[in-house]
Amino acid sequence: MNADRLLTLYDRVADAPDAVARLRRLVLDLAVRGKLVEQDPNDEPASELLKRIAAEKARLVKAGALKAERKPKEPSAPLELFDLPIGWAWTNLQSICLSISDGDHQPPPKSENGVPFLVISDVRTKTINYDAARKVPQEYFDGLDPIRKPQSRDLLYTLVGSFGIPVPIRSDEPFCIQRHIGILRPTKQVDVEVLAIFLESEFAFRQAEAAATGIAQKTVPLAGLRAMALPLPPVAEQRRIVAKVDELMTLLDRLEAARSSREATRDRLTAATLARLTAPEMDAEALADHARFALDALPALTTRADQIKPLRQSILNLAVRGKLMPQDPTDEPASELLKRIDAERMRLLMARLVPRQKAPSTDSEREFAPLPIGWNSVALGDVINFVTSGSRGWAEYYSDSGPYFIRAQNIRFGRLLLDDLAHVEPPSNSEGSRTQVARGDLLIVITGAGVTNPAVLEKDIGEAYVSQHVGLVRPTDPAISEWLLLCLLADCGARRELVERAYGAGRPGLNLDNIRSLTIPLPPLAEQHRIVAKVEALMALCDRLEAALTDADTARARLLDALIHEALEPEAEQEVAA
Repeated sequence: MNADRLLTLYDRVADAPDAVARLRRLVLDLAVRGKLVEQDPNDEPASELLKRIAAEKARLVKAGALKAERKPKEPSAPLELFDLPIGWAWTNLQSICLSISDGDHQPPPKSENGVPFLVISDVRTKTINYDAARKVPQEYFDGLDPIRKPQSRDLLYTLVGSFGIPVPIRSDEPFCIQRHIGILRPTKQVDVEVLAIFLESEFAFRQAEAAATGIAQKTVPLAGLRAMALPLPPVAEQRRIVAKVDELMTLLDRLEAARSSREATRDRLTAATLARLTAPEMDAEALADHARFALDALPALTTRADQIKPLRQSILNLAVRGKLMPQDPTDEPASELLKRIDAERMRLLMARLVPRQKAPSTDSEREFAPLPIGWNSVALGDVINFVTSGSRGWAEYYSDSGPYFIRAQNIRFGRLLLDDLAHVEPPSNSEGSRTQVARGDLLIVITGAGVTNPAVLEKDIGEAYVSQHVGLVRPTDPAISEWLLLCLLADCGARRELVERAYGAGRPGLNLDNIRSLTIPLPPLAEQHRIVAKVEALMALCDRLEAALTDADTARARLLDALIHEALEPEAEQEVAA
């Protein structure tokens, strides 16, 4: 593997979601397998290196400078070894280290001055953050066993939680560590940098994962670390591997930075393009020009599925501002629609078919951009029969069959999920009928993680009720339900106001007056229907674009898989090419 080959791979898969991360892993895997640099038959074989290491350790044990070692335990899970290049040898971590230990198991005393005491968060980025570390007294540090005092050319290795992170020590600055970090002290005949490369590889991580114990928080025991199998190259090749990994990782750093800069520029251009479409001061002619530009530019700027979300919001904002479709001067104005709604609400109220509702307390400072001719600004409470929520204590009424029960989890942003509805046998009193839904009802999550999520019941599903976490809004005229949903979805409609009220203070949640008093724009009924139909068509287009981008990501990921397999298994090259 060389820089040209890596660039060729990158050019073919650059837009895969995790291309750089996976190519980093590829570099490490090639290094571990001896496929990153060429072997030199003149290099002293690793078997001779292992003999010298064993002799050195025996001498240190005899001199009392090193404790005698027990034979490391066999791995609990069978390990799949791969064929090594000529001159390499299999060994284990204990055989090439003078000691493998961890930090002191006793909580150290705190001090304003003294020696840095590192925890896992101080080394998680594969560098040592001395500045952020707390301090322990110098006398505590002086009393530690020498093998628990990290020193230059040691290797730290995280053992708990975020385990498997190797961090070479390149400084002589004194510090100590918590027990959740291991200290590996390789012999001077093993390059600590190549050891870090190998321990960062997928091959080493799988062994650590297999040895880890615990449920809530996994811990790699020192015994498992000592038994870890490692391929050992000749000393000269170790240096060549370190140099090549440094070269390729630097190249990947540059590629990643260039990609991040490119994506940030795309995001800024996309945001600016969409922002111009929803600028409140824009006239019809300017809007048409910007819309044409957006249609031409967005396909080139939109390369990720996550970029479709702001496009959808822009469509909704244009819709509720009356800028998605031209107005028809022959449409009956919204004021006439409001008169009919008022008359129908009064009739239902006089007949005691709907409850008397509290008058909506609208925000007097809430104003829309200038509305088109024929539109009105109204409170949601002015166009609905009532807003209510489900009752508490319905858990006892759950059953395996019977009427449906709509819960917050069934309501997503603009969608009602009907394939996972619970069933209930409701109480016979009026409390049950109060929360029964009907076709055309709006449903809004009023508590919990999905608070403010709206949906509309588009079809008759039979007898069904809502839970206490769902607000039920019944429009006086079901013909405006889809329009009201657009308003609850669009930031320029009522969504921004809804979110501000839900998250205004304390625990997120909505009360019924928060919903009743929302300010919404109301177009003529005929125009509502035209806008809703256009939005549905554009959202279907967004769905197809999102699916195409997702498929493209999948295809690039598969290509990356094939290229990585080809790099690791050159004999499969012809099969991949076919």
